[in-house]
Amino acid sequence: MDAVDALAAKITKHRVVGVMSLHKVPTDALQKIRGELSEAVIKVERKAVIQKALEKSGKAELIKVLGSQPAIIMSGTDPFKLYKFIRAKKSKAAAKPGDIAPDDITVSAGPTDIPPGPAISALAKVKIAAKVEGGKIAVAKDSLVAKKGDVISAELASALAMLKVQPMEIGLDISALIEDGMFYGKDVLAVDEAQILADIGLAALQAFNLSLNSGYPTKQTIGPMITKAFLNAKSLGVEAGILDSGIIEDLLAKAKRQADALASKIPAQ
Repeated sequence: MDAVDALAAKITKHRVVGVMSLHKVPTDALQKIRGELSEAVIKVERKAVIQKALEKSGKAELIKVLGSQPAIIMSGTDPFKLYKFIRAKKSKAAAKPGDIAPDDITVSAGPTDIPPGPAISALAKVKIAAKVEGGKIAVAKDSLVAKKGDVISAELASALAMLKVQPMEIGLDISALIEDGMFYGKDVLAVDEAQILADIGLAALQAFNLSLNSGYPTKQTIGPMITKAFLNAKSLGVEAGILDSGIIEDLLAKAKRQADALASKIPAQ
């Protein structure tokens, strides 16, 4: 129980606590990330120890996302920043037989440096259309060779390695984080910053238009609203023929256009 008590004590001292998977993570990669992650502590223990420590420290919610090779990560930094840092440390790797495709795997059309020969048949077995071009094998068209969640076969792993396609990722994988009792799953932590900024921009534009078109003044729309009101008043005055110093030039221009139009319809004498 000493290991459980020690880990539970560490967990209690940190505001942000999470669990991560070390599945297929090389030891040197783990040590490198540990060295770069100054604001967090990664603790590797047996799964049973981690489970009991989470229960004892009041973080039992995290037990449901424990994988086969878990570790605890503890920090005082923002959960989203922590997840982003860990995610950025992942690197591409070749697929091995039995790996699970993390996403759809597509082989793009184009030339390769593979000489013609048995490789064409090996590619054809995994539904990659190939041809000989300029004395080398070329992929004839984009080919979807695996869907997300598919098990990668030995033949496909060999073909992808031949084509130098690296669909896998090596690195720590945070399953969930808890901050002050708030549970954040991976689906919440994996924020698409570009999409969020685009959504905020769209929301701001829609709010601006709603305020302007409904006549509800705000600090951001009062200027455009005054401009709109002025232009509407000016247009109304011109259409109604109201003599006013602010629109006299527009009235004269309108009268000139009407006079020119009338003159064009009068036959020349």
